Amino acid sequence: MAKQENPDDQEYKARSAALRLLARREHSRVELSLKLRQRKIEKGIIDRVLDDYEAEGWLDDDRFADIYARQRMDLGYGPLRILAELQQRGVHRTPACVGEMDDGDWSEMAIRLRVKRFGGMDIREDWEEKVRQARFLTRRGFAAGHVEAALEHVEPDNG
Repeated sequence: MAKQENPDDQEYKARSAALRLLARREHSRVELSLKLRQRKIEKGIIDRVLDDYEAEGWLDDDRFADIYARQRMDLGYGPLRILAELQQRGVHRTPACVGEMDDGDWSEMAIRLRVKRFGGMDIREDWEEKVRQARFLTRRGFAAGHVEAALEHVEPDNG
């Protein structure tokens, strides 16, 4: 006969698992809740533990969103993709680091990414190459205006 699990054991299990996960990296509340549910922990216990951790400041969706967005920006991702990924992780607000960037900043980022990946040659007359690079930048999460600015950019020495 299987041993009946004690609710205290479930809470201890939830607390220790959540702390181990948070020690590795920041998580959103939704991510952490999902990972604890995968460990067969009851929803009520998960909610209670996560409420406690939020009150302690160990779990913070705003902090998670800011760190996550900065990491994705450093990797060359645009605002559309960053915000979509945050929504998938249960964060439905725009982090300050994303909100502080204007269209010019995002266009500059798209230009740097294009030059790094493809070089800065003039492709304004090469339709196929232009489409290929536009697809890449769009997948990275840049808006149409940012992509257009990047495709129009020509490095001075590639005249």
